[in-house]
Amino acid sequence: MPTPSMEDYIEQIYLLIDHKGYARVSDIAEALSVHPSSVTKMVQKLDRDEYLIYEKYRGLILTNKGKKIGKRLVARHDLLEQFLRTIGVKEENIYNDVEGIEHHLSWDAIDRIADLIQYFEEDPKRSSTLKEIQCKNEEL
Repeated sequence: MPTPSMEDYIEQIYLLIDHKGYARVSDIAEALSVHPSSVTKMVQKLDRDEYLIYEKYRGLILTNKGKKIGKRLVARHDLLEQFLRTIGVKEENIYNDVEGIEHHLSWDAIDRIADLIQYFEEDPKRSSTLKEIQCKNEEL
């Protein structure tokens, strides 16, 4: 399994390729707010671990293994954002909160969160009841 840092890189590379069709070291560095030399080191490690294929000065592509994990990591991130919105976390806090928790939850916990979101989506009254409870708590 990739480390949390490796996950951040794989997720970002997956997103860049999905949106732009490619991912360059400079794009990854900018997206993650790190130095290009740090990206190069990590990309080389990801290449050794067969998450991607990297050719210096030519670019990189995700392997099937890298694509599979990248897709799962993006889905995890999106699911956690949806969960925090569902439970009423303020929009301005959601991104940082997700970044803070996503590497610390087991995939079992992620699956249970998905079940909970589905529970709320199945009946809009459930979401309304949750919002009513939040409003009452805010008044206290």
